[in-house]
Amino acid sequence: MKKYLVIILATALSTGCYSQTDKTISMDSSAKNNPAYSKTDSNRVNLTEQEWKKILSPEVYQVARQKGTERPWSSKYEDLREVGTYYCAACGNALFKSDTKFESGCGWPSFYEPISKSAIIYTPDNTYGMNRTEVQCGRCKSHLGHVFDDGPPPTGLRYCINGVVLDFEKAKEAEKKYNQEQKKG
Repeated sequence: MKKYLVIILATALSTGCYSQTDKTISMDSSAKNNPAYSKTDSNRVNLTEQEWKKILSPEVYQVARQKGTERPWSSKYEDLREVGTYYCAACGNALFKSDTKFESGCGWPSFYEPISKSAIIYTPDNTYGMNRTEVQCGRCKSHLGHVFDDGPPPTGLRYCINGVVLDFEKAKEAEKKYNQEQKKG
């Protein structure tokens, strides 16, 4: 029995489908009390961990700053099919367009390409005895998830992202805001 449990655990870990927490994740990533949050500012964000802890919800902080992982299939974005843009919930940096999202079956929102080269930072991750590539937000260095080489064309990559560290804005809402800003300016 122990042998089968070890095999199941090793398989789950190697596919990136594992959880470090058993609690349900709240998806409220409101930026109301977060001075670092901006969908237009591209300057790097350098806050202390104490500052991050004050402005992020406990769920976002645990994943974004402590490199945690939400439970698989717990994200409201896992099955979302709306057209729009996914942003970093910690700082507002644009990360992925919805047309690069695909169903991977791993339990987390998956994308095959970031919105830009500077949107993501890649770092080696050898935790749990695995050789993986961690992806972090290019603006605030928050942990987002991992990238694997088993994705669909055209890139062959699968960015397996924790939904709790994502915000989403529908394309129609973004266009409406843009038009309102143009009228003001």
